[in-house]
Amino acid sequence: MTVQTLRTSSAPAQSGNRLGLVLAACCLGQFMIVLDASVVNVALPAIAGDLHFDRHHLQWVNNAYTITVCGFLLLGGRLADLFGQRRVFLAGAVLFTLASTVGGAANDPVTLVSARAFQGLGAAIMAPATLTVLGTSFTRPAARARAFGLWSAVSGAAGAIGVLVGGAITEWFSWRWILLVNVPIGIVLIAAVCWVVPETQGRDRSRKLDLPGAVTVTLGLMATVYGVAESHTYGWDSARVLTAMVAGPALLAFFLVYQAKFAQQPLVPLSIFRNRSVSAANLVVFFAIAALYSTFYFFTLILQQVLGYSPLETGLCYLPVSLGIAIGGWGISSVVPRTGPRPILLGGLALSCAGLLWLSRADEASTFTADLLGPSLLLGFGMGAVLNATTNAATSGLPARQAGLASGLLNTTRQLGSAVGLVSLAGLSAARIDSELADGKPGGEATRHALASGYGLALSGAALFTVAGMLAALWLPVRKASSRSQGGDETLAP
Repeated sequence: MTVQTLRTSSAPAQSGNRLGLVLAACCLGQFMIVLDASVVNVALPAIAGDLHFDRHHLQWVNNAYTITVCGFLLLGGRLADLFGQRRVFLAGAVLFTLASTVGGAANDPVTLVSARAFQGLGAAIMAPATLTVLGTSFTRPAARARAFGLWSAVSGAAGAIGVLVGGAITEWFSWRWILLVNVPIGIVLIAAVCWVVPETQGRDRSRKLDLPGAVTVTLGLMATVYGVAESHTYGWDSARVLTAMVAGPALLAFFLVYQAKFAQQPLVPLSIFRNRSVSAANLVVFFAIAALYSTFYFFTLILQQVLGYSPLETGLCYLPVSLGIAIGGWGISSVVPRTGPRPILLGGLALSCAGLLWLSRADEASTFTADLLGPSLLLGFGMGAVLNATTNAATSGLPARQAGLASGLLNTTRQLGSAVGLVSLAGLSAARIDSELADGKPGGEATRHALASGYGLALSGAALFTVAGMLAALWLPVRKASSRSQGGDETLAP
C-alpha cells in the first residue's frame, strides 16, 4: 500500500485563538449532524398531517437520514484522508445546507425523504472530517483531550438538545423550521471552514480511491441498517427484512476478504484493528451509543405517553441530560491524558448504568423532580465522560494518514449502535406491553401502567448495554501518563 504523507498548507504553528476557531467550526459541524438525527422526532405527527404521510412510511423521515449516514461514513472518512480535510469538510457542509433548504420547502413525502437522504450524505462526508481536523490540529496530549472533550460533549448533548429544539419549533413555529434553521447555521459554518480550517494535501500523486471496496461496504452497511430499521414495521420473517439481513452481512464479509487479499490501496487497511485501543474503543462506543440513543427514544415516550407532557415540556426535561453530558465530556478532558481512557470509561459506564436502572423504575405516578432528575444527571455525566474517552482512544496513536479512517470507523460504529440498540429494545418493550395488556382492557390507567412497564424494561436493557461496554473497556491497554500532558500545550480560546 502506498503511504500517503500529509502536510498542512497553513502555518506550522497556529495561535491559541486560531485553534479555538478551528475547534468551534468542528463542534458546530458535529452539532448540526447529531441534532438532525433527533430534532425531527417530536415533529413527526405534524409532518405526517401536513404532507399526508402514510403511517408505515413516516419512519423514513428518520431512516433515510440514518441509513445514508451509516452507509457512507467510511467512504467519507477516506475522502478526508485522500483529498484534503478542508475541501471535504466544505463539500459536506454545502451539501447538508442545500439539502436542508430543499427539505424545509418540501410539499410531498418523496421530496422530504429524498432531502433527508442527501442531508445524510452531507453528514457522512462532514462528520469524519471534523474529527480529522481536530486530530491533525491538536497534537499535544492535553490540548487534544480538551478538544475531543468539547467535541464529544457537543456531540452527546446535541441528541438531547434536538428534542428540546424540535419541541419548541413545532409548538411555536412550524416543523419546516426544524430543517430551515440549518441554512443560516450552515452559511456560518461554510464561511468558518473556508477561513480557519487548515488543508491537508497528499504529496503522492498515485493515490487512488478503492472504488470496489467503497461500493461494497456502503451497500453492505446500508442493507444491514435498512433490514434492522424495517424489522420494527414488517417483522424479522418478512421477505424484505430477510433479504436485507442476508445481503448486508454477505457484502460486508466480501468487503473484508477483498480488503485483506485483493485491494492494492484498501479503503480500510485491516491492520488498523491490530491497534487494541482502536478496536476496543469502537466496541465500547457501540454499546454506549446503543444505550444512550435508545434512552432518548424511550424517555421521550415515558414523558409524553405515560406522564402526559407536551412536546415543549418534553424538550425541557432533556436539559439535565444535556447539561450532564456537556459537563461530563468537558470536565473529564484534563484527566484523560493522565489516567488514560480505561478508568474513565469504566467509571462513566458505571454511572450511566446506575442512572438507567434508576430511570427504569419510572411509572405513571412519577414526578420529574423526585424520579427523573437524578437519573438524568447520572446518565448525562457518565455518558459525557464515555464519549470523550472513546473519541480519544479511537483516534490517538495513529499516523496522520489514517485520521479520517479512524474517524469514519468511530462514527460508523455510533450509527450501527444507535440502530441495533433501538430496534432490539423496541421489540423487547413491545412484547412486555402486549403481555401487560393481554388480560386487561386497554385504556386509561391500565394502558399507562403497561406502557411504563414496557419502557422500563427497555431502559433496563439499555443498562445491560453499558455493562457490555464495561467488559469491552477492560480490553483497552493501560496507558502511562505523558509528560507532555502536564504543560506546554496549545491554549484553547474560551
